[in-house]
Amino acid sequence: MDLKTQIINLVKLQELDSEIYLLVKERAASPQEIKAIEVAFELKKQNLATLEKQSLDLQVKRKEKELELATNAEGIKKLSAQLFSLKTNKEFQLMQQQIADIKADGSVIEEKILIFFEESDKIKAQIDAENLKLNDEEKIFLQQKKVVESRNQEITDRLNQLEAQRKQIIPGIDLKMLQEYERILHSRDGLAMVTVKDSSCGGCHMLVPPQVINLIQMYERIITCEVCNRILYIKE
Repeated sequence: MDLKTQIINLVKLQELDSEIYLLVKERAASPQEIKAIEVAFELKKQNLATLEKQSLDLQVKRKEKELELATNAEGIKKLSAQLFSLKTNKEFQLMQQQIADIKADGSVIEEKILIFFEESDKIKAQIDAENLKLNDEEKIFLQQKKVVESRNQEITDRLNQLEAQRKQIIPGIDLKMLQEYERILHSRDGLAMVTVKDSSCGGCHMLVPPQVINLIQMYERIITCEVCNRILYIKE
């Protein structure tokens, strides 16, 4: 097979490989894309986690105050039982004052418990609202993830098609020429064959001298760019 025909086949191969290169690159980036979507969703869940922690802390504080209030009530009960055993009026008055002080402390504790209940109700409402919001966010997250996964499947199917087309072209290219092409392809970001346009290399855009253009048109051997080493050809 003459060189010109093989160059034409290499150009066809390059068209396929350019698409393959972009698709492989896109597919390789998809795990990071999915990871970014997952991280974004996890960040949105942090507000709910914070609210739930606040709710739990309030429950713990309320339980502590309820225990303190129970201890307070038990103290009042014991002191009240001792009133009848006191012998002097002064002792009786002192005991009553002590009971009154404990009751006052109890009232303060009750107020704090009520505040904790109110705060808990507010946070519960916020948690309910956040859960509803997260349900919507999760739907968006799953949809975004599904889009990436569907695109991955599309890429895989398209790559299979391109590989099949590639196998049809390869037999029409000399093995050494194919190896040289693939070496350049892998070292030059998926672009081994470039056209010369307006006396410039289509890969690096450097000037291609007239004598080199003449050599390309003679089809006696493969001509590469002196700067980027890509294979040069001229569209006819």
